[in-house]
Amino acid sequence: MQNHLRTLFALGAALLLGAAKGPSAPPPSLDYAFTVRATLLPPVEQGTIEGGRKRFIAITGGTVEGPLLEGTVLAGGGDWQTILPGGLTRVEARYFLKAADGTVIEVTNPGVRVATPEVTDRLAKGEVVDPSAYYFRTTPRFDVPAGAHEWMRRNAFVARGIRRPDHVEIDFYVVR
Repeated sequence: MQNHLRTLFALGAALLLGAAKGPSAPPPSLDYAFTVRATLLPPVEQGTIEGGRKRFIAITGGTVEGPLLEGTVLAGGGDWQTILPGGLTRVEARYFLKAADGTVIEVTNPGVRVATPEVTDRLAKGEVVDPSAYYFRTTPRFDVPAGAHEWMRRNAFVARGIRRPDHVEIDFYVVR
């Protein structure tokens, strides 16, 4: 009986260890949805608060282009940033898109930008920086009324940002 229990225990342990070696389901994939090109005003510097340099960057407009959404970026939103020592910048953008059919879509887009302190300083000054010199990713969510664009509420998204001197380009991907 003890040999039988040892065998069962060993088999169970082997199954558990085997399951821990990899994902339990296929990994998600990404489908390109659209790109937002948002024009920006110069940053409003708030100063250092709790160890981070706080800034606000107003969004003045822009375009939305891609296979799943076309439209404009409405003026009036913005990006709240906290630049932390060591090259980490926390971002939280909130703004509205207006789809080609007139639907207004609220975007809340938190994320991170990571770079060396030197690259972070250059970005903060509005200089041109090669996008391969930093990591800029976000996890957007959308509030949209029922209808043609409801799919935006029913999917998870990730996005990659590129900071330019007077605008930001954000490529949005649906997680499948």
